[in-house]
Amino acid sequence: MTPDIATQNPTRSSQRYFGIPLLAMAGLAALVLPRVVLHDLHLIDGGFALVNWPLALLPIAAWVFVTLRARSPHPFLTVLTIGIMSGLMMVVTHQLLWDSAFQGDLPVVGGSTFIPRFAAMVSGTVTGAAIGAISGLITWALASARRDAG
Repeated sequence: MTPDIATQNPTRSSQRYFGIPLLAMAGLAALVLPRVVLHDLHLIDGGFALVNWPLALLPIAAWVFVTLRARSPHPFLTVLTIGIMSGLMMVVTHQLLWDSAFQGDLPVVGGSTFIPRFAAMVSGTVTGAAIGAISGLITWALASARRDAG
């Protein structure tokens, strides 16, 4: 009996499913980190500064481009997964830079910083998933249009 390929090499199995290796997907997700770090260290404006827009949008464009280029069999799920990974990376980065981000004026609820930190974790994860879902829908639509065009 031949062993299941997924038990031999999970990376190969995930690449077959997503069209992109998991490590590459994590690398794509990490493209959001420069903006997160620069924002938390107050090196760029939180608004729509000239530097902020490209740092926010270029990673998402890369997710879409690479997923389309790889001809992912599941473009929506691929980009959604990248978005969730990016959200988790944002959460970890925000937690590590928490003190710098608030410059000593830490948010406190009920005498503790636990609730604001927990809210930031939920918010970052949901934000990453939402961006991944919206970008995934765009990627899926583009992939479908390409298939329909032949």
